[in-house]
Amino acid sequence: MPELLHLRAAVAASSLDREARTVEAIASTGADVQRLGFTERLPVAAADLSNFVGAPVLNTHRHSDVGDVLGAVEGVRREGGKLIVKLRLTRRAESAGVIDDIEDGALRGVSLGYRVDAWRDERAPGGALIRTATKWTPLEASLVPIPADPGATIRSEQMPDPIETPAPASAAPPAPNPSRAEINREIRSIGEVTSLGSEWADGQIDAEATVEAARAAAFEAMQTRSAPTIRVQRASVGVDHDAPETRAVRAGEALYARMNPSHELSESARAFAHMTMPDLARESLRHRGQTVTGLSPSALVTRALHTTSDFPLILGDATNRTLRAAYQAAPSGLRMLARQTTARDFRAKNRIQMGEAPVLEPVSEAGEFTSGTLAEAAESYRLGTFGRIVGVSRPALVNDDLGAFQQVPARMGQAAAAFEAQTMVALLEGNPAMSDGAALFHASHGNLAGTAAALDAATLAARRTAMRKQTGLSGEPIAATPRYLLVPPELEDAAMKLVADITPHTTADVNVNSALNVVVENRLTSATAFYVVAAPAEIDGLEFAYLEGEPGPQIETRAGFEVDGVQIKVRLDFGAGFVDWRGWQKNAGA
Repeated sequence: MPELLHLRAAVAASSLDREARTVEAIASTGADVQRLGFTERLPVAAADLSNFVGAPVLNTHRHSDVGDVLGAVEGVRREGGKLIVKLRLTRRAESAGVIDDIEDGALRGVSLGYRVDAWRDERAPGGALIRTATKWTPLEASLVPIPADPGATIRSEQMPDPIETPAPASAAPPAPNPSRAEINREIRSIGEVTSLGSEWADGQIDAEATVEAARAAAFEAMQTRSAPTIRVQRASVGVDHDAPETRAVRAGEALYARMNPSHELSESARAFAHMTMPDLARESLRHRGQTVTGLSPSALVTRALHTTSDFPLILGDATNRTLRAAYQAAPSGLRMLARQTTARDFRAKNRIQMGEAPVLEPVSEAGEFTSGTLAEAAESYRLGTFGRIVGVSRPALVNDDLGAFQQVPARMGQAAAAFEAQTMVALLEGNPAMSDGAALFHASHGNLAGTAAALDAATLAARRTAMRKQTGLSGEPIAATPRYLLVPPELEDAAMKLVADITPHTTADVNVNSALNVVVENRLTSATAFYVVAAPAEIDGLEFAYLEGEPGPQIETRAGFEVDGVQIKVRLDFGAGFVDWRGWQKNAGA
């Protein structure tokens, strides 16, 4: 087992400027990093920094969502053989927690995502391969728990150089070179990533080629194909550099594709295609340098769940994809009539309504202008946090039971969508009080039929007319245009007939309701009530919000303690409320 290295560095990051949200960090010291079959060296002097300023600062190399961007690189310089960067974090709420962790010294690791443009290979005295990048380009900087370069940390003002505890004289010898089986597996991975196929890989294996020789042969083979393919593959290989989060995304996509054959697998994920869950557990352990020879599928899954392998991250990525697909597919009629927004925190979200501009008045001969005012009103609602924890058993993972693993997150996604829809339906039917003290649907708001009547052309026309006659805070007419007819399933047939677009022979035959779109919400409890609604993009009405940067349900996975397997926690930060009544009309029906 390799000797554990210790890093001594200042605890507080005195280069942090909380007000400006900037901090300096050592992005690279050029330290050697052990890769599969070779040692990698990235000399700081060989880095091309011409386009690095402005590059993104990511959360542990994740790049699947805009919320993964924590900031940008504001400055970069070489100093004493180190690469120093100045990072500026965003104003988003989640960045405040990152800044707190940096100030407390809990978050210090920095890692680079980069592309190697040119290599120089040489052999160490013991025969080990050393690959030195003679030209490389940093593409992004990430804040990480443990960097590959132990000297890459948040910078303190007077921080000493990193000090490694020297290995004792009796230290174990370096790890042996990879076995033939590992080399063959790596060659097959090269064949899949470069799209050269299994026949090419078999030829390299039959010739007992090394990983380095196979990689060189792969580049030569790609060179005989189109040049654009070479650029794409080089960029893909260069950006990855075995980042755990990147590997987890690719392997998670491959697992998701097995559960959903219609999903078109990306080129970067093909190296993990058709792997079972025990296969993924084995690959995760092997990638972390752990011995997997002779382990049963059950032992592989157990060890991968309870060590620092990438296996939980892979399961989490596949789970998130499944949950998202089910969540987005769940139907909700009322949701399409509401406006989506975000909230920065869990405090009451106040929506200020501005009244109409004052009427323009003639200017006297003396050129005197009179003053006017804008009326204001406010409505508010707040977010709440909702969630549950469910488990997937270890036997399901060992047996590669994709059905069980797929159903749990899918049902949780459907449950999250149903919860949101039911919350908005309950809000609508609860007829909440507005800021003026009157209920949402009230005679004083001019949006409630005085007499409940069945849905027909006359009652529908009355609601359309009432919406057209709505006035703003200052009493001036507003442009509230009826767009939708919201009905329960019991009124669907009657509603469709009322708005059917026909070819009239006379003006008397024109269907004046054909401009309305019927929306059916099966969660409405009243079988007779119907609503006429304006477009949410035109006028405020029903609104729902998620916490900024976390739209929809969010998931976390971990090896279960109470459950022998994987626990999946689903969290939803969600709130909804009516911010205006003028775009909604109701008839209780009969």
